[in-house]
Amino acid sequence: TCLYIVSYLILTHFKKTAEYVTGELWLCTFTLSVAVCAVLLLPISILSNEVLLTFPQSYYMQWLNGSLIHGLWNLVFLFSNLSLVFLMPFAYFFTESEGFAGSKKGVMARVYEAVVLLLLLALLVLGIVWVASALLHDNIARKSLYDLWEYYLPYLYSGISLFGVLLLLLCTPFGLSRMFSVTGSLLVKPRLLEDVEDTLSCTTFEEDSLSRKLNCDSTSCWVKLNMEAMKKEYQTVRSKRIALEMRRKASPWQRNLGYPLAMLVLLALTVMCVLMVCFNVLELLLDETALPRGMEDPHLGMASFSMFGSLGAAVQVVLILYLMVSSVVGFYSSPLFTGLLPRAQDTNLTQIIANCVSLLILSSALPVFSRTLGITRFDLLGDFGRYNWLGNFYIVFLYNMMFAGLTSASLIKTVTWAVQRELIRAFGLHRLPLTVSRSTVPFRLLLASGLSKIQ
Repeated sequence: TCLYIVSYLILTHFKKTAEYVTGELWLCTFTLSVAVCAVLLLPISILSNEVLLTFPQSYYMQWLNGSLIHGLWNLVFLFSNLSLVFLMPFAYFFTESEGFAGSKKGVMARVYEAVVLLLLLALLVLGIVWVASALLHDNIARKSLYDLWEYYLPYLYSGISLFGVLLLLLCTPFGLSRMFSVTGSLLVKPRLLEDVEDTLSCTTFEEDSLSRKLNCDSTSCWVKLNMEAMKKEYQTVRSKRIALEMRRKASPWQRNLGYPLAMLVLLALTVMCVLMVCFNVLELLLDETALPRGMEDPHLGMASFSMFGSLGAAVQVVLILYLMVSSVVGFYSSPLFTGLLPRAQDTNLTQIIANCVSLLILSSALPVFSRTLGITRFDLLGDFGRYNWLGNFYIVFLYNMMFAGLTSASLIKTVTWAVQRELIRAFGLHRLPLTVSRSTVPFRLLLASGLSKIQ
């Protein structure tokens, strides 16, 4: 209930103010709450085990057991399937439907059209899944033709989870590198050798100059200006001026300690993830039990899932949440999905549906992603451990190697360029006249236009 309320508040913050609250928004709220619950599956399971280890004989912890956690995993798996296969497609079809031609217009006509389209889509997807299973496993495809619940739906969700895990493989390394720039934009950077007062004065003069040009009447200005480009430049300069004012007003502790400490924490978390993945690669080469697998009974309170005890379990929880945040940052920062980024009070219902589906795919693949990389030793519960590709050594091994390689390359590139950029800015090398400065462009344009008029 709490997750549902929080999800509703988040969606109402982003949806357009002109749109009313409809049934599609309630379905999106349910899907987003399921996505958040899928993110919390592994942290809740790991922390529950540590709590039972700490208080083995506590009367108040009797309700916390393996059966409860196992049931939670099954419910999240069920609701994830329900949202991906039925609720979100129905919400999209209902949003785009207008009713069949010749039918009486109204809500029920739109419901009938959405249901018919959903049935056709279900038949199409099941047909594709059956053809794929026949190509891969011809001996059991005919026998399991009518086995919808026990074979086709798990097979379908196995493919969806594989797509989600591959999407995490692409988004997470990029997101890990982007976390440094995103965190840096939210914090106040140290001044080093930069004179903030001088830079702020120059930026203020530039902003005033652009403001006067924008307020100038087009009939009175004898130079034809590109107003759209000038508006974008004005917004950029204004944002820079606000950031400089924040840096000037920041306290010495916030300016000199907060930013380096945050960067060191991010660097430590990223390096820790890479080291754990490298250790998991060595375990895969030496021990077959390191492969991710499913289990029926979690046996909570028997032993810690980390060799470092409660501290290691807490680190696992932090790393899992950090990977999820990084994957979301990388997803919305990639050129393919930048258009899905929601805007406050300016996101239509179709974009909200697409965002909920994307977040659900990423979050439902997070437990498999974390276990495949060896971030945690907590094996997958319920139907999460029934995926067909989990027992394939080559897929798991190549996945770990690709993640370690991509993350290391992104981290080295980000840190190298960041250090180089800060050194250039600190020593004032960016002010050297190596290229044409933006401040000289208006004067040169003015001179060229004046000479052309004189000629």
